[in-house]
Amino acid sequence: MDIRKIKKLIELIEESDIEEIEIKEGDDAVRISRRKQVVEAAPQATAVTAPVAPAPSVETNTPADNEPSTPALNGHAVRSPMVGTFYRAASPSAPAFIEVGQSIKAGDTICIVEAMKMMNQIEADKTGTVAEILIENGQPVEFDQPLITIV
Repeated sequence: MDIRKIKKLIELIEESDIEEIEIKEGDDAVRISRRKQVVEAAPQATAVTAPVAPAPSVETNTPADNEPSTPALNGHAVRSPMVGTFYRAASPSAPAFIEVGQSIKAGDTICIVEAMKMMNQIEADKTGTVAEILIENGQPVEFDQPLITIV
């Protein structure tokens, strides 16, 4: 499914009162939900099982006190809208989107989260200064995991 179509669907959802929409095109399916703030793009069989798998692992890891997301964060945390792989730059040879201490504006691209071979640009939702980058380049991220902090 074309990423431009998905972006257009997201814009239409934001402008309307629709809470959720699911579109199937051949073997591909896209579900966009306003209340969860998650965009899923997957073949039909994976779209059903993908959201179920991460939940138990999060619950089984919560007793661990040494988990990196447990400590209190200083500043505003920009969180991952999906499960995927975190990348600081558009390609291995490109410069990183952001660095610690850099001033950013709301809407600036801060990183990419790759999910199912789709590169999803993640934008800052607040203007400020990058205080901390919490994930290493190429590391997996979970839904709602803090990526960076902004002060």
